[in-house]
Amino acid sequence: MNRRPRLYYCDHFAIPLPVGHKFPMHKYAMVREHLRAAGVFDFVEAPFASPPVIELAHHPDYVQRFLAGTLDRAIVRRIGFPWSEGLVRRTLASVGGSLEAAEDAMESGWGGNLAGGTHHAFHAEGSGFCVFNDIAVVIRYLRSQDRIRRATVIDVDVHQGDGTALIFQNDPDVLTLSMHGRNNFPFRKQQSRIDIDLPDGARDEEYLRHLESVLPRVFEFAPGLVIYQSGVDSLATDTLGRLSLSLEGLQERDRQVFTACRQSGVPVLITLGGGYSDPLENTARAHANTYLMAASVLAEARGDGIA
Repeated sequence: MNRRPRLYYCDHFAIPLPVGHKFPMHKYAMVREHLRAAGVFDFVEAPFASPPVIELAHHPDYVQRFLAGTLDRAIVRRIGFPWSEGLVRRTLASVGGSLEAAEDAMESGWGGNLAGGTHHAFHAEGSGFCVFNDIAVVIRYLRSQDRIRRATVIDVDVHQGDGTALIFQNDPDVLTLSMHGRNNFPFRKQQSRIDIDLPDGARDEEYLRHLESVLPRVFEFAPGLVIYQSGVDSLATDTLGRLSLSLEGLQERDRQVFTACRQSGVPVLITLGGGYSDPLENTARAHANTYLMAASVLAEARGDGIA
């Protein structure tokens, strides 16, 4: 009998934020509760990633300064979170969750982290609520172990994955795809291998047409692993998104990606990414739908899909 899929979480690590801070930290616990109610998954506390593994993708001085709380104030401002021991624990667990979920993906076809997707973090500094780039760490780690040669990042967060794009800008064995809002953060875009920049107000039909047309190019690259940055901030109700997708449109987005992974036989790691809807329940539901879609589509090949 096949085991239930595991999802890694770190929402129990609190980050003290000032009153009025715009980051919806409690969404992570909301997502886990949605998924717990579905009765499909086992939940595993994410372990801490080790600094030497993080340093495969980040400058050692930046890593050590963050851990010690001695980063320059300007860098802390760009990250967007005040430094705290809680932030350190949360960050290490977020990266650790992606590393563990990548192991599950390589073993069983897919793995999920209920955090991560911190695609704005650069080699030597953080940005946009991202400290370390878990996507880059996973790729560098698996390649250092000769587990994969090539990797593809499918980033569908409404904000361009600028940190990931820059880290792998000159790496021919990593294909970065970013589908994002043209007029949204970051306002200085980097160059992904494939960038699809969408106009304000783009709806389901336009979005899904672009996705369907680009997915064959992604899999022609023949990656050993796909990392899916599955942000849901393209929802029409998102306060930072500027696009107009529906919950049903996002479900179809996820179905297309996971179906392509299954048909190509490529393992996929799912990271959470952004979501800032008002009401926040829409964000939590959209995130949960992604993992439920994965459990359904990616389990079909093994004959143990969910009903």
